Amino acid sequence: MDANPGMSHLLARKKSTGSLRRKRSDSELAEQSSNTPSDQKSREEKSAPYRDARYETLLVTKGSFMGKSPLSISDASKTLCRNLLETQQSIPSDTMFRADLFEETCEAIRNRNEARVIRDISLLIVPSAESLAIRGDKHLRCLIESVNEGWNNSIPLTKPRPQPDYAVGFRREAFTEEQLRKLQPFVGGLSDQSFFMATYYLYFPFLTCEVKCGAAALDVADRQNAHSMTLAVRAVVELFRLVKGEKELDREILAFSISHDHESVRIYGHYPIIEETKTTFYRHPIRKFNFTELEGKDKWTAFKFTRSVYGSWMPTHFTRLCSVIDALPANLNFELSQQSELHFSEQTGLSQDLVNQNLSALNTESALSAQDDDSQLQPLDPLETRDTSFTKDSAQGGTKKIKMGRH
Repeated sequence: MDANPGMSHLLARKKSTGSLRRKRSDSELAEQSSNTPSDQKSREEKSAPYRDARYETLLVTKGSFMGKSPLSISDASKTLCRNLLETQQSIPSDTMFRADLFEETCEAIRNRNEARVIRDISLLIVPSAESLAIRGDKHLRCLIESVNEGWNNSIPLTKPRPQPDYAVGFRREAFTEEQLRKLQPFVGGLSDQSFFMATYYLYFPFLTCEVKCGAAALDVADRQNAHSMTLAVRAVVELFRLVKGEKELDREILAFSISHDHESVRIYGHYPIIEETKTTFYRHPIRKFNFTELEGKDKWTAFKFTRSVYGSWMPTHFTRLCSVIDALPANLNFELSQQSELHFSEQTGLSQDLVNQNLSALNTESALSAQDDDSQLQPLDPLETRDTSFTKDSAQGGTKKIKMGRH
């Protein structure tokens, strides 16, 4: 089957040697997995670039907006949000949110650091999908989560790459062998970067949570979530483009994020606006509240909402993803070029740049130019495709190679 040139920018890409330090095969990675060093950045380091309000302008240059589109979400998504908020869910009985413990718990974590808030209450705001599966929610076994782990396998939108406090997506084993074969050109190996992955084991993320404390902290968490969920929504849109079905996603919520501190919660839905070949990304505020007021009347709201996302929305979303993957051609032979490396390092100095530069310097031209030196506020070209090639075996047994340039 002839390859669709429109697929070229979706092919998996090799990481730069700078970020990998040295290239290793998938088999080497498998053999050394127990000795693989952590890629986690400290909480201070990973959130530093997001503390500056200009980060929102940077996202805008990438087509990602932290507000609502003038078109708003679809009526179906409005109904979805109401249903997710109103659906009754079971809650755990003996926790720090127990009626007789709640007030003392809130007082104990007030003015404490993020690690303490995460330890004491974060799982009561956003429950663990894997824990729920282990405890009996068998339909959640298709899910997998990451905790404070860098999205090193995701093709970046801008630097630094996301590192959510908590993220949920689909595990590799959730897909059939045939579906994985069809996805292979687009996800590559364990070290490659893809539009469809966050980490090497987490496909199509759809929910993130960020925890913050201190003045204006939730604004920082919101920026982190907006970045992560732009990549999540982008993945779904690009998958659907492969079968020319992207228009059915227009104004539809495709991912969720939750920001919280020791007393407040913000819940958002993230969605695309699709105009022919142009896609922009927006977020819809679903609920914002202080869970400590009215004697904790709303303390379980986010927990129940998240369980509804897992139980009601996720299965339909997964079925839709699988139907598109099933429709992909199975007889294309792609080859990832060694020249298709993305040139950036894992170290970031974006926050230092924000200190050193005037706001006027953050214009579209500077935001769209690429720099190998992360000490400058110069993100990657938006969804730029470096030299990538794919091959198709001809009927005569030869190989046809097509070079793909930038889009």
